Amino acid sequence: MTNRGADPVPDSAPQSAPGAGLRLAALMSPARAADVVDAATRRLLGERFEVVWATEEHLAGVDDPAKPAALDPAAVPDLVAGADVVLTSWGTPTLGKELWSGGTGPKVVAHAAGTVKNLIDPAILDQGIAVFSAGPRIAWSVGEYCLAAMLTQARRLPRFDGAIRAGGWKQAGFRGHELAGAKVGIIGASSTARALITLLKPFGCDLVVYDPYLSAENAADLGVRTVEIGEAVESAFLSIHVPNVPETKGMITRELIGRIPDGAVVVNSSRGPAIDQQALLDHVLDGRLYAALDVYDPEPPTFGERVLANANLLLTPHIAGDTAEGHLALAGYVLGDALRWLDHGTRGPSFVDPAVWSIAA
Repeated sequence: MTNRGADPVPDSAPQSAPGAGLRLAALMSPARAADVVDAATRRLLGERFEVVWATEEHLAGVDDPAKPAALDPAAVPDLVAGADVVLTSWGTPTLGKELWSGGTGPKVVAHAAGTVKNLIDPAILDQGIAVFSAGPRIAWSVGEYCLAAMLTQARRLPRFDGAIRAGGWKQAGFRGHELAGAKVGIIGASSTARALITLLKPFGCDLVVYDPYLSAENAADLGVRTVEIGEAVESAFLSIHVPNVPETKGMITRELIGRIPDGAVVVNSSRGPAIDQQALLDHVLDGRLYAALDVYDPEPPTFGERVLANANLLLTPHIAGDTAEGHLALAGYVLGDALRWLDHGTRGPSFVDPAVWSIAA
């Protein structure tokens, strides 16, 4: 599901006069700040906020040097004290509702990353706290990944690449296929799905979507057809875009995988548990299907040599939303909406709507 656009909010929405001094606590490591805050956003922060940055002294000890440093939960209360806005990202610990006890606490949480479900207690939404997530910005990066994966697998590029590396040349009797005009099944009308739909428009595909929460009106606005899940999987390309909720676990069953047409391309960039992973691999290993997997169940995966050597399989390490440009844009994306909320009481695309919390990613 996507959040609503720049809609007016009730008069009770917190506001401040443009240019008013605001205090912002940046609850992330210096390394993460360098990753998600670009130069323009740093200038904006200096113009609009008194900023308190977390430093190396505020980081938790890391047992594994290969893992990025995270903020020490014990440092959060002091950093947040008196802040109007908190800027968070990966490595920020869960913000307990006690930060808002007694009617105090920040007016805004701006999350320069994706889901906020492990970041905040939804109870704070009932207190009128505005929460923003950069998920819609990350969605564009994921959409590009899905398009690239579809084209890569449709043209069988890993197979041809492998042939060249093995000293071969063209593969007799073997050709790739075009995406143009093909039927594309999309499971879930999330923000990543909508980014992919936008990118697919020039290809003139027959776009079919299974999402029980997608209305006919919204489907028409997207330029897609709504179908049942059985019809959605009967497509030349299948892309999965569902949140990690109990209802989506195992939703693409072995039986449904058996209905995917021979030679089809399956892309999963959402959550590994959404699909019967072993069933999909069985169909890939026997040569019937092609797949591009960025997520797994469990993560990281432990595949045997037969899977790792298979030319029908494209494997990436959960990086669909991870691009250099996309990461640097994240803080600016959420802070822009946060300031519009504070200045004018309007919701931007990164606003986390409490009404869709239960079905959001």
